[in-house]
Formats: sequence, structure tokens, C-alpha cells
Amino acid sequence: MAEKDYRPVPGWALLLFLAALAVLGLLGVQFLAGQAVLTILATFYALGFCAVLVAAAPLGQAALPALGIRPAGWRPVVLGVIGTVALSVAVSQLGLEPKAMKEAVDIAREPGALMRSLLILALLAPVVEELVFRGLLYGWIAGRWGTVPAWVASSIAFALAHYEPAHILLVLPLGLLFGYLRRRTDSLLPSLAAHIFNNGFAVLAAAYLSS
Repeated sequence: MAEKDYRPVPGWALLLFLAALAVLGLLGVQFLAGQAVLTILATFYALGFCAVLVAAAPLGQAALPALGIRPAGWRPVVLGVIGTVALSVAVSQLGLEPKAMKEAVDIAREPGALMRSLLILALLAPVVEELVFRGLLYGWIAGRWGTVPAWVASSIAFALAHYEPAHILLVLPLGLLFGYLRRRTDSLLPSLAAHIFNNGFAVLAAAYLSS
């Protein structure tokens, strides 16, 4: 990574994100009672995306490089996809079945829900999670303590956000890989591509391969 090209995320941007997410969440939650799971997830991630925009807007032209949105070449993308497949196969051998993953399988197998599942779980979710954990959070920690602490801390935070112990254990290796790609390239694009591929493969497998 070219350190001279690195642009840190200021602490106030992270605080602004948290404040915007809290406000938007309070406004949105009152409309979600009785809604389908996909609708709730879509709303949650849409609000998260809006909160990222609120936090990044004051940065102006510095927002994109601070979030790691810059070219990275095709090799890290290929590495990320191959690494994702290898890790996904490895962790699947643990035999863990978190409740959230079972719910995702059920959703993907619902008639007519595949395309909506792909858009929400395999596109919107990875975009928002990458912007939050390996964009805002990584950028803030790296700006204060360096890229190695940012890699480790953002990966752990990403895993903990999945809240179920079994899910955390399954997701942590992927988070470390995504964080490595972010640190190695100073770009969000390789980890985003790997994340989208991972979620997309999981949704398609749930729809067509699950018994």
C-alpha cells in the first residue's frame, strides 16, 4: 500500500454516522412492525447507506479516497474471490448453522424472492457493510493508530455485528480476508467484490442447493 496516498477518516465523520444512523433508525423502526424480513433488512441497510452519505458529505472531494473508493486492479479482486471460496468451504466444515443463516436460506427459497434476496443480501448488504466497517471505521482507526490495528479491529467489529456466536465464528475469517484486501490495496473495491461474491453465492446455494 502506498502510505503517501492514504487519506484518514476524521473522528467526527464516524460520530456523525452513528448519530445519523440512530436518528434514521428511530424514524424508520415505527414503520416496520409486521413487515416481511426482506423489507426489514432492505430498510435497515438503506438507512445505513443514508447514514454513510450523511457522514461522508462534509468531506467533499476527500470522501471517496477516505472511504477507499479507488481503483485497485484485477489481481486483488481475483485473490479475494478465490480466498472467499476457500474460506467459505473451510468454515462450512465446522457444521455450524446460525439462526440468521437458516433464515436467509428460508427467504431465498421462497417463491419469487430470489431476485429480491440477491439485491438486498448480495448487493445492498455488502455495499453498506464495506462502507461502514472497511470504509469509515477502518479509515478512522488507520488514521489514528495505523493500518494493522485498523485491519484487525474492523474485522472483529464486522464479525461482532453478526451477533450470534456461531455466526461470528463463521464470519471472522472472511472479515480478516476482506480487511487484508483493504489494507493491501488501500482500496475498498477488492473486498467489496469478494463480499458481493460470497453473499451472492450463499443466496444462490440456499435457493438451489439446500435440501
